[in-house]
Order: sequence, then structure tokens, then C-alpha cells
Amino acid sequence: MTEAVPSRRRHLVGAAAALACLAALGSTMPMTARAESSYITLASTTSTANSGLFDHLLPVFTENSGIDVRVVAVGTGQALRLARNGDADVLLVHHRTSEEAFVADGFGVRRFDLMFNDYVIVGPEADPAGVRSARTVFDALRKIAGSEAAFVSRGDDSGTHKTERELWAEAGIVLPDPTPAWYLEAGSGMGATLNTTVGLSGYTLSDRATWTAHGNPGKHGILFQGDARLRNQYGVVLVNPERHPHVKREAGQALIDWLRSKTGQDAIAAFEVGGQQLFFPNAVEPPGS
Repeated sequence: MTEAVPSRRRHLVGAAAALACLAALGSTMPMTARAESSYITLASTTSTANSGLFDHLLPVFTENSGIDVRVVAVGTGQALRLARNGDADVLLVHHRTSEEAFVADGFGVRRFDLMFNDYVIVGPEADPAGVRSARTVFDALRKIAGSEAAFVSRGDDSGTHKTERELWAEAGIVLPDPTPAWYLEAGSGMGATLNTTVGLSGYTLSDRATWTAHGNPGKHGILFQGDARLRNQYGVVLVNPERHPHVKREAGQALIDWLRSKTGQDAIAAFEVGGQQLFFPNAVEPPGS
């Protein structure tokens, strides 16, 4: 999966909120971080990019610190591989098990909770599988499999794809290899997967942020939501400079500290699409709070 956001400086979305964040941030960025480099590379997910979150956050950080953030937005699996190879300074993804393994294997310094939202099951309004009547996410998946209604998986080793496959397994549904005809793998980011889902009148698992920001809903909507198992936690990690000496430690840590600070957390909470908050900050022991 190769979907990526071009390396460029982001333009501010929500100027009033951003200016308030900037004023609160003040001059707290270490001069060493400013001098280290004019940019860092952030390996992250298509959900954070497609939703517009980075367009909202990163200009505020850059304006104060002088550090541009170049985002490579891919699936979580590919973002982890980039970071393992030393092709990023900071990792921001959403599959805790993989993130913890990344740190345990010595590729990351420390993992921090940053924010969360949730997954939803999107499908056609006609709902041929009867997903609306499901009481749990496992029940919803069993209904889709039982009806053999089209289900479009990202199929790209992203955090969403990893979670989706875990949910099928927890629902007691074994997807053989090759997979059945009703189970389709897009091999794409979330936005492209949603387009395929709409085009096929199928179902898919999406993070709420990307679905809310999606511009091509067709006759589709959220048919199942609210199960605790659908919580979607994001974590942030500095790539280990002891493993990759070229990693920009101070500039990367400056970004992490800002995201976890009260200012950064407030900026995450302030991001909305259509009046709906899409990410909920939950950094533990944020610096500068």
C-alpha cells in the first residue's frame, strides 16, 4: 500500500483555534530542537491525514518551532516498517500491540498514548445483512458473513486492517486463504477503500474520522457503532536514535512533547469536521500541563 501525503508545509485549518493554541504555546520549544533541523519526518496513518487532522495541528507546531513536519501517510504496518528502517523520526499509528513490539524490539524509545476515536461499520442504507439489528460488533460481522454480503477490507496491513482481522477471529469466523468471494481486499488506504465500498454497495470497517470527512458517501451510512471493542487508540513513539543515529532526536521529541502538552491536547480536541469532534486526547502525564 503506497498512499502517501506529499511532503509539504501544511496550511492552517481553523485559524482562530490555531492562533489560540499558538499563543498558549509561547516560546517553550528548546532552541536545540530549533537548531537541529528545519524538518522531521513523521510516519503515520491515512486516517490521521485523510481526516484533515494534520492540516489542523502541524502548522501551529511549525510556526512556533521552525520545524516543518513531513508526513508519510500509509497503513500502520508500512509506517512501522519505515520507522524500523530509520526512514522516519517519529511514528504515530493506531495498533497498540504492534507499537509495543516496536519499542520492545529496540526500534522505538517509548510509546505514549496520544488520542483515540472509534471504528464503525459502514454499509448501504438497504442493509441486506441486517447489521443495524446487531447487538455487538461480533454479531454484526456474523450477519455479514452469514448473508455473504460484500465486505471490503483494506487488505493493506494497516492498523484498521489488523483490527478488522482480529475482530473476525474473535467473532469465531475463519477467513480461509483464498478468502471467500464476498470478502474483497482493496489493498488501499481508508479513503480509497470507502470509495470501493460505496461502488460495490458493500460493508466495511472504517475509523470514524475518515468516514466523517469522506466526500463520497453515496447511499451509505454508519450501520453499527458504540461497541467498546471498537475503540481506536493512537500512540506516538520517537524512533530510537541508538538504532538509527541520523534520527533527529531533539526535534522529534519536541513534536511529541507538544502533542502531549496541554496546548497540543487542546488542539486535538478542537479539531472538528461538520461540528463533530473526531479525536479525543488522552495523553497520560502530559508535559507542561
